[in-house]
Amino acid sequence: MPSPTENKFPLKKETYEIIGAAMDVHRTLGNGFLEAVYQEALAIEFNEKFIDHIKEAPLNIQYKNQVLSKKYIADFICYDKIIVELKALNELCGDHEAQVLNYLKATNFKVGILLNFGCKSLQYKRIVL
Repeated sequence: MPSPTENKFPLKKETYEIIGAAMDVHRTLGNGFLEAVYQEALAIEFNEKFIDHIKEAPLNIQYKNQVLSKKYIADFICYDKIIVELKALNELCGDHEAQVLNYLKATNFKVGILLNFGCKSLQYKRIVL
């Protein structure tokens, strides 16, 4: 049975590792690059830190027990259970969080991480469904 801490903060170790890797990327590159640059750099960092990941992972969407032909594409799925979505913007808005929530609903995953490399300091938001 999960501990009370695990219920409030599921996959804590894994999310810290992912955020730490993102911090290393941001520390090295800073802000100002396109999202694709950060995605490629983060994949390298994940490999170096042995963080299991799938880049540009297609996510099935179901409607009335049928899989739709339209798919979401997550920037990463890490550890087969965490959605990681990247942005390179001046600021995040509610639409970006809603995007991660939709990805979580589509996959039945419980945890997503929204990373924004576009600011002077890395912004991250842990989203739990």
